[in-house]
Amino acid sequence: MPNLVDALTSESNKGAVADDCVALIDAEVSDKGGLTGLAIKAGYKAVQGVKPGFVRQAVSDLLPEFARALDPIYQDAKASGRPVRDYFNANAPRVADALLGITDEKAKRAKSAMVKGTYEKLRGTAKKNVEAAVPRLAVMVEKHAP
Repeated sequence: MPNLVDALTSESNKGAVADDCVALIDAEVSDKGGLTGLAIKAGYKAVQGVKPGFVRQAVSDLLPEFARALDPIYQDAKASGRPVRDYFNANAPRVADALLGITDEKAKRAKSAMVKGTYEKLRGTAKKNVEAAVPRLAVMVEKHAP
């Protein structure tokens, strides 16, 4: 069975996967509304302002860890015979927990006080927001690791 880490982080795929992840994040942030959406948009804009290309670099750096965290779920999807998209969507809380476990650890060690503070302010709603992004994430995974 294919390995998600190899599929998403191979030299031939990593750049396209990172681009798709940034597009996914941009779309998710853009879709947010209300007061929480305003906070998310402001936080994202602040993080983007740290330095040009910061979000893409962060995605590229985190991609191997994210792929490792998602691989057990991906393997379960493949073993079940269900499309990855359907399996991820049905297991959105598990997918969110896998990804947030990584970002929580990274945020604790962040050098930028602004990045750390922004993450801490938004962490309370993070699981709900990551779960909402699972359908787009599943499409991206299927695109690069059919």
